[in-house]
Amino acid sequence: MTTADTDTIVAIATAPGAGGVGVVRLSGPRSRAIAEVLCGCALVPRYAHYVKLRAGEETIDDGIALYFAAPASFTGEHVVELQAHGSPVVLRRIVAECNARGARNARPGEFSERAYLNGKIDLAQAEAVADLIAAGDTRAARAARRALDGVFSERVDAIATELLHLRIHVEAAIDFADESLDTLGGPQLREGLARAASQLATLIADAERGRKLRDGLHAVIVGPPNAGKSSLLNALAGSDRAIVTDIAGTTRDLLHETVRMDGAELTLVDTAGLREGGDAIEREGMRRARDELRRADLAIVVLDAREPDAGRIAVADAIADVPRRLWIHNKADLLEAAPDPGADAVLVSARTGAGLAALHDRLRHLSGAEAADASEGTFTARARHVDALMRAASHVDTATAELAADALELAAQSLRDAHDALGEITGRMTPDALLGHIFGSFCIGK
Repeated sequence: MTTADTDTIVAIATAPGAGGVGVVRLSGPRSRAIAEVLCGCALVPRYAHYVKLRAGEETIDDGIALYFAAPASFTGEHVVELQAHGSPVVLRRIVAECNARGARNARPGEFSERAYLNGKIDLAQAEAVADLIAAGDTRAARAARRALDGVFSERVDAIATELLHLRIHVEAAIDFADESLDTLGGPQLREGLARAASQLATLIADAERGRKLRDGLHAVIVGPPNAGKSSLLNALAGSDRAIVTDIAGTTRDLLHETVRMDGAELTLVDTAGLREGGDAIEREGMRRARDELRRADLAIVVLDAREPDAGRIAVADAIADVPRRLWIHNKADLLEAAPDPGADAVLVSARTGAGLAALHDRLRHLSGAEAADASEGTFTARARHVDALMRAASHVDTATAELAADALELAAQSLRDAHDALGEITGRMTPDALLGHIFGSFCIGK
């Protein structure tokens, strides 16, 4: 893609609504010419021009014009940013004048798409632009900035390069079928595969931590009826989000609430109490609870502290496949004495607030926030990144087994598949169809 092959696009690059300053961005071959007509002067690259933005003889607003000549710009094309007062009316008028002079409105994410197509950033970095814009706290912003700086991409590319070299080695060995693999560098191949598998395992763990930092932890509150699940949701949310009664089966449907505790973001889902029987509506609520558990990162299992063993039995099947569980012994205020709940449980009272500080600490730890604080290399990642890394790791494991069985052609194909899976993360080998899926989720003008 070259500047000469593209349209000139325009969009408001600042957030919707009124503000002190708003920015209209142009990118493409006619950006400078269009802006010079509006500004009434020649634009010098990387120089801030104070101008009157005009529509014919009418002054739209005073502002600042900045011109970035290709390829030294965000998109790699000629880019102009017009700064004016942040009135939506004024900014839309500037866009309309640009449209009248040949610029079309940008599609959502098209500026980042052009930056990717022109080699200014890779796909993971383009996604990090959106993550940085959406960052909810300093920790998330730092992690997104590291991804935008290429920390994640560099690690992916290093492993991809290792896999490429291993595949070349295997394919070269295929051409010498009469020789034993050991004489053709078999020990080095096995060592390289083991090294790649180890590097992928480490990167998967780091990417999963980055995913939780970006998306938050999907935590489903589950337990038998009347254990205090809704009361716990209200206590964690700091408001009466759920109806609380002494009647079993009050909660029939799923209730979602996003909470942030010391930088740890969690999407909490309150569910119907799990038990045998119940009417048709309650049974539907229990079915939905089990469906939600299949997508959960964490099951927060709320039990009545007066009979926790019975509660554990009631939920055992439903939570069997959830990756992690946090056991809560609730209603501590109803106990005559406070027994030790064990190392895997937290004793709380959702009604009085007792034990909630300890629960916050456990949730913060499970969310990965503590690990993010401790690691200067934390970067934001997405579910698709983790999935691609896990597929790459699976292909490497398969290649290792195939190499051990002297199935060199199969091993070469598995290494190619692993390399391609990593390419999906950075966009090095991503089909064009993926562009619309990825960049379409971005904000217009970004």
